[in-house]
Amino acid sequence: MSASVLDLVRPDLRGFAGYSSARSAKVQGEVWLNANESPWANPADPQASCRRYPSPQPQPLREALAALYGCTPEQLLIGRGSDEAIDLLVRALCRPRQDAVLVTPPVFGMYAVSARLQEAPLREVPLRDGGDGLLADIGAIIATAQSTQARIVFLCSPSNPAGSTIALEDIERVARALQGQALVVVDEAYAEFSEQPSAVGLLRRYDNLAVLRTLSKAHALAAARIGCVIAAPELIAVLRTLQAPYPVPQPCADLALQALAPAALARTSERVTEVRRERSRLQAALATVPGVRRVYPSQGNFVLVRFADAEAAWQALLEAGVVVRDQRGAPQLDDALRISIGTAEQNDRVLVVLGARREQAA
Repeated sequence: MSASVLDLVRPDLRGFAGYSSARSAKVQGEVWLNANESPWANPADPQASCRRYPSPQPQPLREALAALYGCTPEQLLIGRGSDEAIDLLVRALCRPRQDAVLVTPPVFGMYAVSARLQEAPLREVPLRDGGDGLLADIGAIIATAQSTQARIVFLCSPSNPAGSTIALEDIERVARALQGQALVVVDEAYAEFSEQPSAVGLLRRYDNLAVLRTLSKAHALAAARIGCVIAAPELIAVLRTLQAPYPVPQPCADLALQALAPAALARTSERVTEVRRERSRLQAALATVPGVRRVYPSQGNFVLVRFADAEAAWQALLEAGVVVRDQRGAPQLDDALRISIGTAEQNDRVLVVLGARREQAA
């Protein structure tokens, strides 16, 4: 491990071996009696697919994800969605009450939750609300991280709930400025819906960079809980020692592998195109709704909307059976709702309830 990356890991965890499970040992045999598993399948599992513990990091899935995201398998750790990766990174790098986590509110709340659970101080650099949307303040992020002992900087791109992206040159600027001090984590949960290239390509030059990806959004596998962190192989090895022995259930791994087959990926690509098209249509139509103050640009599968009376809009949608995300408790968003992009029919239902011009909702 290079000195700069090693310096980011908590000193007490350098060289930590973690738990060695029965599936971790590189042994072969015909009769497996080393994990205290049942010799019989459960009656509800006639294929006996769940009798044995799964591989901690199923290699076929690891290779498929690496091919999808443009990295090597050694650079990738599979976990339970992006949430587990966030937690692992904070635990691995942040000493309680010393090493800070920097976030850019309004943003995904799990960064702050993981920081609090680790007793890591939280530093905030709010997004700037301007003509182009809610945007990251790169200069302030660098200055704050450098002055407050930030060990991890989370950059959400596309940002949830803002919908904005961070240009690769700005991500590179942050990573370069914080080399040897902080890990820059780029959360790309919504990357498939964006025109922004992935930050994975920057890993060749910056070992203090990590990228989060997930199959929950574009690949429609939210319940399977398959996500990953992509980073320097040495950091991935450290994170694996902190992970639970069997983080990837076999049925979920099998389903994910099927979802990454060429035919399934082609269908996913078609649906992403449809989401982008519906996103543009919904944004244009919402702009015609009386009482809508602003519809933000978005590179995600959602749109953020400010209302003159957000409570009335919220209640009207609920009464019509439509549930959207109430953002009024988030910083800067006391009049905002976040609306996920649904099918054309579902989007039309939203527009009719909110009173968009009829031709826009047709």
